[in-house]
Parts: sequence; structure tokens; C-alpha cells
Amino acid sequence: MHAHVVFVTKFRHNVFTDDHLVGMEEITRSVCADFECEPVEFNGKTNHVHLLVNFPPKVAVTKLVNSLKGVSSRRLRLAYLPAGGGRLGPGLRREGERGGAGQQGEDGGDPAAGAVRGGGHGPWF
Repeated sequence: MHAHVVFVTKFRHNVFTDDHLVGMEEITRSVCADFECEPVEFNGKTNHVHLLVNFPPKVAVTKLVNSLKGVSSRRLRLAYLPAGGGRLGPGLRREGERGGAGQQGEDGGDPAAGAVRGGGHGPWF
């Protein structure tokens, strides 16, 4: 079975560089190997990534997607977040960092709250 998965950055900010995309492809291949899946195609731009995955029927698509999202976010942050802290780009914050004046999250609170909770509403990456 095949699944076409598209991940977008929070507010579709242009965040990804070519280095990010190369790293993300390597991470994707690693996660797919763990699930006994085959990444057929991988492509991305500065604000989104397309992935075509061939997976066996025993794999739940939701578990695969959640793992891809979580593992890639964690590994990319470790690899590319500046050592002294700071931000990678718009919408990408270190855990606990608050947004500027006038910025609110989807629930009216901290825009980084989704990233802190690790829930489905935070930025991907």
C-alpha cells in the first residue's frame, strides 16, 4: 500500500534549507526502515515536504506518520538549533521560548505551546 504524506511548517513559514531537506530525507529513510516501509519518493521546498511511502498492511499509517513527525522534529532541532539557543526561523522556537508581542497560538496562548506539549498542533520541525 502507498501513502502520500505532506508535512508543512507552522504558518507555512519558509524555514527549510537544502541542508535541512537532506537531513530530513536521511531521517525519513531511517524511520521507514524501523517500520519496514520503503520511502519511494521524497521532495520538499522551503515550507513543506512530500513523501511517498510504500508500507505493509500491518503498519498503521497514523503510527508511521506520528513517528516521522516526532523523530524528524527532534533530530533536526538537535542538529540545527544554534548551540547558544535562539531560533531556526519563524515559528521555530526552543521549548519554553515565548513569541513576541501580539503572537498567539491556536488556543489563544503561547504560540510555542504545541511544540512544548509535543501535540499535533505544534510546528513540524
